[in-house]
Amino acid sequence: MGDSRRGRLPAAEREQRRQQVLDAAFAELLDQGFAKVTMLGIAERAGASKETLYRWFGSRDGLFSAMIQANADASAARVRAALDEPADPRQTLIGFASGLLRLLTGSRSVALNRAAMESPELARLLLESGRLRVGPLVEQYLSHLRDEGVLAFDDAEEAFRLLYGLTISDAQIRVLLHDTPPTPDEIERRAAAAVDQFLVLLAPRAR
Repeated sequence: MGDSRRGRLPAAEREQRRQQVLDAAFAELLDQGFAKVTMLGIAERAGASKETLYRWFGSRDGLFSAMIQANADASAARVRAALDEPADPRQTLIGFASGLLRLLTGSRSVALNRAAMESPELARLLLESGRLRVGPLVEQYLSHLRDEGVLAFDDAEEAFRLLYGLTISDAQIRVLLHDTPPTPDEIERRAAAAVDQFLVLLAPRAR
């Protein structure tokens, strides 16, 4: 179904069509690679008109920016849900760590990271909307654990970097270099091991 008809779509239908376009763009990116993706190819895959894509996103880079933002919104929502889950700190952190691993080794995130390697502007946006957005959410939770006496550290940002590094390790770079992504069981094991190391390293010392 094309979008060339005149008049504005109702808001709900427009949002649905916009999501269909983003899904088509992700599929095109996975199939073609960043350099070969075109607005025409995305429009044809989405059953939309090229004019609609330009009207909604402005340019190919604008569409990729919207893809990055959509991925970041979903990631931030999952992080908030994991941190708000009523569970003990270890299980909460494992929930965050496993979600982070699934995200960063998932096909959409990997495809966007590869695209960002070819565009400094997309790379900046990916960093700002991803790690720099999620980091403060986790830092706030870690600070809460420190206040509760579960953890001991001076700098919440450094604590987050430690957790992030232990969790991701070389997993993302290996997948970016076309290694096989970790399985769900491997992700859960890696997440649990990372969190256990983190809790040991930042455990309060007996006085």
